[in-house]
Amino acid sequence: MIRTVIADDHQLFTEGLKNILRRSDRFEFQIMGEAENGKELLPILQRTYPDLLLLDLNMPESDGLEVLDSIKNTYKDMKIVALTMYDEAKLVKSAFKAGVDGYILKNTGPQELLNAIDEVLKGKTYIGIGVHLVGVQSKNGNTTHADKTIGKFEDKFIQKYNLTKREIEILKLISQAFSNKEIAKELFISDQTVSVHRKNIMRKLSVSNIAGLIKIAYDNHLV
Repeated sequence: MIRTVIADDHQLFTEGLKNILRRSDRFEFQIMGEAENGKELLPILQRTYPDLLLLDLNMPESDGLEVLDSIKNTYKDMKIVALTMYDEAKLVKSAFKAGVDGYILKNTGPQELLNAIDEVLKGKTYIGIGVHLVGVQSKNGNTTHADKTIGKFEDKFIQKYNLTKREIEILKLISQAFSNKEIAKELFISDQTVSVHRKNIMRKLSVSNIAGLIKIAYDNHLV
């Protein structure tokens, strides 16, 4: 019995996930809770302590990457599979650094999901079909993946988005899944200053969460 929590803000997608899990002949799943955003997820995890978390990275209020920063040290035995439409290498790398065990795209099929769950429950790292990689390392050196595309990043469009040198530094650290406290320590500034810079970066890039920020940064080769 695999105690499972699903975090996704699209109800139809969540229902589809539950149907896939119910029909599985590999495992028996017990759905312990469902969350539509990061704020809903945290109390569910505190109440249920699941074995498996299926996590959408792009959710309202607190997105998947922000939640990971809060839970990665609390639920050390819980396996996390990220489910997303974002295949950019920078976001993939950030997600693994933040603590996911598997990363798959939402446009893949049921078999891919079950393969990912199978691998992460064995203690392996799973990287799904179509996911772009740049130096993604597993926690234990044991990584399963279907294909690999090497990308490159250039500093472009800084003038277009009117980003300052400090904002570029913070953007790069955010893209490496650094928390506000970690960024503050790295740059010798206060947590509050980091928070202000983060809000300014999101405003300039017209995004509302970290996943969107990393996506546009990657798309424009800002990091």
